[in-house]
Amino acid sequence: MAERVKAGKGELRRALIPFALAQFICSFAGSNMNVMINDISTDLGTTVQGVQIAITIFLLVMAALMIPGGKLTDRFGRKRCFTVGLVIYGVGALLSAVAPGLGVLILGNSILEGVGTALLIPPVYILTTLLFTDLASRARAFGAISALGGIGAAAGPLIGGFITSAFSWRAAFVLQAVIVALIVVLSRRWVRDPLPPDPTRPFDVGGAVLSAVGLLLIVTGILAADNSLWLMSGLLLAGALVLTWFFVSMRAKERAGREALLSMTLFDNRTSNLGLITQNVQWLMLMGTSFTVSAYLQVVRGYNAVETGMIFTATTAGLLASSLAAERLARRRAQRTIIVAGFIVTIAGVVTLLLMVSGTSSVWTFLPGLCLIGLGLGAMLTPSVNIVQSSFGEEMQGEISGLSRSVSNLGSSLGAALAGTILVAGLTSTPQRSYALAMVAVAAAGVIGLIAAALLPRHLGRPAA
Repeated sequence: MAERVKAGKGELRRALIPFALAQFICSFAGSNMNVMINDISTDLGTTVQGVQIAITIFLLVMAALMIPGGKLTDRFGRKRCFTVGLVIYGVGALLSAVAPGLGVLILGNSILEGVGTALLIPPVYILTTLLFTDLASRARAFGAISALGGIGAAAGPLIGGFITSAFSWRAAFVLQAVIVALIVVLSRRWVRDPLPPDPTRPFDVGGAVLSAVGLLLIVTGILAADNSLWLMSGLLLAGALVLTWFFVSMRAKERAGREALLSMTLFDNRTSNLGLITQNVQWLMLMGTSFTVSAYLQVVRGYNAVETGMIFTATTAGLLASSLAAERLARRRAQRTIIVAGFIVTIAGVVTLLLMVSGTSSVWTFLPGLCLIGLGLGAMLTPSVNIVQSSFGEEMQGEISGLSRSVSNLGSSLGAALAGTILVAGLTSTPQRSYALAMVAVAAAGVIGLIAAALLPRHLGRPAA
């Protein structure tokens, strides 16, 4: 193995700034469009469903390409992939800002920004794991990155709402491009790859295609539910078959001693598997709630972008409060306990949204539930990431980082697709019923996450007595 280049404490603190900013802007991009639904659909001559499809494709492209993105870092270098990803993302943001129609918006935002994110996010988590070698400093680093990611997702509606109301929805994409340019400058000065790339390492193209096609079919199947149950069933079945083919081929390649896109040994770790489930559900709940509440407020209640964004300050405030307390919580409670408590609080928030909003027109009824969701998610985002990343050694960080980010972004795309499809199906005819069904689906997903968290080892991350 190549010799690691060690970094000093000052260098580590500086490197953390572009890492956290990168996670912030990518998470922001996944949620800020939720408050622009009416503005974008009117300006581009499309519908709420058209905007939902654009948001879902962006999240899906990230999920589908995150595993290949993680593997490419070993061959081309983590910092190089990080920089290339940022450049592609910036080009996509600028193209989205001048989009004349939905097709160009999908190309810029959904495709280019999605590809850029898939290239730049795995290096963030790989480099963090490699640079921060002890568990305490690594936990703090992941805490900062995860907190900025959660804040980006939660504050996306607020920031996007203000920009849209003050200027235009297009200005939000210009802001993304400016921040990306800043990250490029900071990373060139402050980020150093501790390990050299290995250009001779092969890349499993066939595996990358199979995994991407399988995930695409699954999420497309969910989106098709509103049009045809037969089409939905066919796409879901096809997706399941392709993913089964993918896993069988990965196992066969490993047995033959060939390079596989994803090592099946990653799934031999029970703790990591459960941690991945909790990650997936956390982002499903965040994005599912964000899209459902945003669309309901704009289409049914007639709120504009800034009014919708202001309501989501409750989520941002809750997430900030629990994120700032994350380090103290980690010293006092086991990671399993924090994740379990986080799911309980988040599910309580979804139920509160469901019970308080139905049958009343008061805007204040949204705030308690959204605040609880922010509190719960902010508490458990960091321990879930730390559990997964720390379950493997240095040599597996490229693969587990790609898998971890893919699973999280798949959760985001499933949240937007599942809750969004349920909501859009009856948003104009039976809005209260569609809103309730979408929130029930989000709560049901939360129960699955809670069960996975409860099955984590009790001693995991237990603080010293």
